[in-house]
Amino acid sequence: MPSVASNGIRIEYEDLGPKDGDPIVLIMGLGQQLTAWPLGFCQMLADAGHRVIRFDNRDTGLSTYFDEAGPQDVTSLMMLAAEGKPLTVPYLLEDMADDAAGLIEALELGPSHIVGVSMGGMITQELAYRHPDKVRTLTSIMSTSGNPELPPAKPEAMAVLISAPEDPSSRDSILGNLVEGRKIIGSPGFMDPDWVIRANAAIGVDRANYPVGVTRHLAAVIGGGSRVEKLKEIIRPAHVIHGKDDPLVVVEGGIDTAEHIPGAKLTLIEGMGHDLATGLQPILAEHIIGFIREVA
Repeated sequence: MPSVASNGIRIEYEDLGPKDGDPIVLIMGLGQQLTAWPLGFCQMLADAGHRVIRFDNRDTGLSTYFDEAGPQDVTSLMMLAAEGKPLTVPYLLEDMADDAAGLIEALELGPSHIVGVSMGGMITQELAYRHPDKVRTLTSIMSTSGNPELPPAKPEAMAVLISAPEDPSSRDSILGNLVEGRKIIGSPGFMDPDWVIRANAAIGVDRANYPVGVTRHLAAVIGGGSRVEKLKEIIRPAHVIHGKDDPLVVVEGGIDTAEHIPGAKLTLIEGMGHDLATGLQPILAEHIIGFIREVA
């Protein structure tokens, strides 16, 4: 796969669909590689005439790693944030938004339709705020505003973020941990069989397994705080999609995001949790394509 220089680092990306298609840039979430965007889902967007770009965020996949920053003590950072104390983190979501802006510029895409899930939705929000010239529409999926007054994740879902395989050197142990985690946070109305979850997880594990990057992503989320005031200044058409059964980023996070972006459309999906389950993919693709056609 190709890569480009962006914001002082290298970003690995994949380009699908017609080169002259209306571009959609997909931004993945916490610790997830570009391969976490299912190929079939990307093809649905491409079949609608879009040029689809998926890429590895910094500290994931084949993009630049920030090894010199070391692992982050997430628990301590959360405690400091709760006490309102200043935090020192390697980078922020703002920097990751600048990475995406640099990718759009390097590929000469022009204003693009930006779609982000979970932490990728947060990056999408930052991108629309910081670089409105790079954004034509934004779709924030299973994400949140960072408002500290919102309900927290369910305890069992939060545990998934910091869980580790019993044997970090064992591929089977790593995959088993990922499968069990997905069963906790995934979509109860669309749950894939274990073998499907495992096969999809194996694509990423075999490509580039880099768990320490997750701690720096979490640090970026914690360090960024609330985006509520930024959301109020977003001037691009926005669509917020959220699952009613999301235990990790609870539905109030999506509702709050939509309430603070002027004119945002809100779509809530019954049975959807915190994943891109096979049965959800055509539903999400239909919502994304329909919104773009509606406002663009």
